[in-house]
Amino acid sequence: MIYDCAIIGGGPAGLNAALVLGRARRSVAIIDNNKPRNAVTHASHGFITRDGVTPAEFRRIAYEEVLRYPSVEHLQTEAVGVHIIESGFFEVLDVSGRRVQARKLILATGVKEIFPEIEGFYPLYGKSLFNCPYCDGWELQDQPLVVVSESPTVFHTAKLLLNWSKDVVVCTHGKSSLSDEQKTHLQSKGIVVMEQPVTAFVGHNGRLEHVRFADGTELSRAGGFVTPKFVPAVSLGERLGCERTENGGLKTDAWGRTSIPGLYAAGDASYFMPSQVVYAAADGSRTAMGVNLDLTEEDFGE
Repeated sequence: MIYDCAIIGGGPAGLNAALVLGRARRSVAIIDNNKPRNAVTHASHGFITRDGVTPAEFRRIAYEEVLRYPSVEHLQTEAVGVHIIESGFFEVLDVSGRRVQARKLILATGVKEIFPEIEGFYPLYGKSLFNCPYCDGWELQDQPLVVVSESPTVFHTAKLLLNWSKDVVVCTHGKSSLSDEQKTHLQSKGIVVMEQPVTAFVGHNGRLEHVRFADGTELSRAGGFVTPKFVPAVSLGERLGCERTENGGLKTDAWGRTSIPGLYAAGDASYFMPSQVVYAAADGSRTAMGVNLDLTEEDFGE
């Protein structure tokens, strides 16, 4: 069988794309290894009607809705390769050796986060340490917070956090990521700046209690945000020769089309930031419309 569209990735972007295409009566294969990036998160926020939903529940509801459409299939497997066959269609190879062919292909493979290597981080991540204030700032409101970041964006993050707490400490983890003017500005607003390296997060049962520095001192904090580096979760688009954006995402037009005809990218695979469920789902919808538009034009012209 040759599907109208194969979608690699079962996050909000891929699933919303499948929903739109299923409702357009297109045959769709969702290739999803069931390993979502946000699985560690206790809840997803900022998505109307689903505020506070767990990632597992979100996926359960999404698949229940998407698979109501008989032309949509879920192939629970991992894609390991993609190539363009002689007909101009796409062939996706999975870990078992199965080959899935489709006229169009959406990469909704998302990103992966690379965090600073700091002892004690992962037991606290998704519970009292996060990366997005819009996603989790409400839950940490009015608590003593820390921002650990080696990125120049730490200045913006620190300013943003004052909406949720007036007790904010910025840690640049040994990097000179703030100008003297920025440091002075933050300090004038009561934000403490600490530039020594962070060696450990100390806490119990998922709750942060202290931040430990290289000189042995400790800072009492109840929660905070750590800035990761975002990189593509998989390199399938790069292997096909797709143009990339400055931040490493797949470059797309207004309908999700990449530089490779018939290949589309949706969600974090394309724009990286802001990395939120509602943005990814909306981008999946937009990209699906682009796919359906192109399929319609091709079929109408035959």
